[in-house]
Amino acid sequence: MRKRLNKSGQKNSAVANPRGSAGSNLDSTDGQVVTSNSTENSPTTRLRRLLPSAWAMIRPYWSSEDRWAAWGLLLVVVGLSLAMVHMSVLFNQWNNAFYTALQEKNNTVFLHQLLRLSWLVGLTIFFAVYQLYLNQMLEIRWRRWLTERYLRAWLANGAYYRMQLVAGETDNPDQRIAEDVHLLVSHTLGLFIGGMRALVSLVAFVAILWALSGTLTVFVGWSFSIILPGYMVWAAILYAIAGTWLTHWIGRPLVRLNYDKQRCEADFRFGLVRFRENTEGVALYRGEADELRGFRERFEAVVMNWWDIMRRQKRLTYFTAGYGQAAWIFPSVVAAPRYFRGNLTLGGLMQTIGAFSQVQTSLSFFIDSYKQIAEWCSVVERLSGFESALERVRIQAAAGGGVRRADGGGTDLTVEGVDLYLPDGQPLIANVNLSLLRGDTVLLGGASGSGKSTLFRAIAGIWPFGRGEIRGPRGTQVLFLPQKPYLPIGTLREVVSYPMPADGVDDPTLREALEAVGLPGLAGRLGEAGHWALQLSPGEQQRIAFARAVVQKPDWLFLDEATSAVDEATEARLYRLVRERLAGTTVFSVGHRATLRPFHSRQLLVRANGNGPSSIVEVTAVAESARGNLGVPKHDKVPAMAG
Repeated sequence: MRKRLNKSGQKNSAVANPRGSAGSNLDSTDGQVVTSNSTENSPTTRLRRLLPSAWAMIRPYWSSEDRWAAWGLLLVVVGLSLAMVHMSVLFNQWNNAFYTALQEKNNTVFLHQLLRLSWLVGLTIFFAVYQLYLNQMLEIRWRRWLTERYLRAWLANGAYYRMQLVAGETDNPDQRIAEDVHLLVSHTLGLFIGGMRALVSLVAFVAILWALSGTLTVFVGWSFSIILPGYMVWAAILYAIAGTWLTHWIGRPLVRLNYDKQRCEADFRFGLVRFRENTEGVALYRGEADELRGFRERFEAVVMNWWDIMRRQKRLTYFTAGYGQAAWIFPSVVAAPRYFRGNLTLGGLMQTIGAFSQVQTSLSFFIDSYKQIAEWCSVVERLSGFESALERVRIQAAAGGGVRRADGGGTDLTVEGVDLYLPDGQPLIANVNLSLLRGDTVLLGGASGSGKSTLFRAIAGIWPFGRGEIRGPRGTQVLFLPQKPYLPIGTLREVVSYPMPADGVDDPTLREALEAVGLPGLAGRLGEAGHWALQLSPGEQQRIAFARAVVQKPDWLFLDEATSAVDEATEARLYRLVRERLAGTTVFSVGHRATLRPFHSRQLLVRANGNGPSSIVEVTAVAESARGNLGVPKHDKVPAMAG
């Protein structure tokens, strides 16, 4: 038996559970399961593989319309960072003078160095404050531009709808845009500025440390020795290389663990949001125990991932904490022999220790930033998968596959040779040919799950799986009313006006429309903001949709089970309202109720053909007398309909 799609375009087995998530059972962003033990996914290999993708995400902003402000801010931030490196050099020199004055008990130099310290500290604070402030300014400008770019790509060509139809296309696109864009921008700036500062500090303090180190004679055997100039520099390099290698070896699993952390957290949050949006259904089914079980399962995945991160970070912290503590004593031990021989003053010793610390810190940038680098790799991987999914959708839309849309020359809508498929390629409806004339009122019926709503989506231009052509009239206003209307979060004025701007319709018109559809109690609450999809019953939401039709006055009105949640008397009232207020509007309804037939001049039926695809046939039209009573325009000839 073929699996039919329900009203949301998903397979019934997947949507019936309100805890379902969007492809979250897949680890990779392109729908392929990734095994963490694969050598192809080692952190070093992944980093090399992700750098081109990261550059493709980063580069567009720096050549965008905001590029001059971006480059200006970046140059100032870099300049302030270099200034802070220079201040570190001055502090290092100050250490020598200050501690030498203490050793020599020189009160005059001591007081002078205290005065010098005051302006050194003041300048450092000034540079640090504005480096942070301008860096944050650049970060929010970049994030705003990149968020706008992703939002446009996600909303263009129905990409958001196509992506949810194909399981595993990408998981949690809302998190990609809301969180990962932020992390990409902040981590990229942090790693770039930090890496540049570490490099400049390394160059500056290597020169200082080399001059302070002197030479070290290393005896090899009894008669051979090696004279090592600038030995403190070599000690710092060896110390940092050993620490970097060990940190990478211990912490490399954190890349995959951080990737999984974001996915598990998003799945848990998605389940909670799904539950909040389906509270009435859960309450009626008494499904609290099942929901709690599902929440526990999802949160257990969060907990297990958290424990894995804890264990790995515990091992890493054992090493990094010890490495950091040793960094204080190691230079003192290495430089102490020259101090005790009298080759270094106390100030020289303190300056040497400070310079060694700066060199070691610069060389240990990878160690200190390992967690941030791991998170950055995970973010790039997720956004890369999101971009790949968007690009596939864009290519599919540009290729013109599926059902073609074209502007018709006349005033009618023509569906010609249309075949519709399920996302997995199974045929659903075959060889649809029909013509809707201006002013027609047509009812499409058939068994539940036979594909009526799929044809509704194809006419709307959002169903990508099929072939054939649909030609619509040019320059006309079309409105589609699904079974479950979309009510945005905001004022009731914005809800009734949607998708038109709220200030495009005056309040008296909105109040009159609400009263006409039987919602007089809402007419005085236009300025009230709220989550109306949770406050209003399904029947009230469907009446809101009819109020939109009354306000917008479309030339073509398509309804998919748009009165399924109201009683028959209200249904009749709404359809009479449409015929009175929208007398010249073409109405195409999808529905099961026999009570809908008198309100339509033509009736189409989706007929099953055994195990093959269904077909659409036209059945007997409503009597002429009934059509006249309902204000339905008469036609001398009903257009032919082929299945």
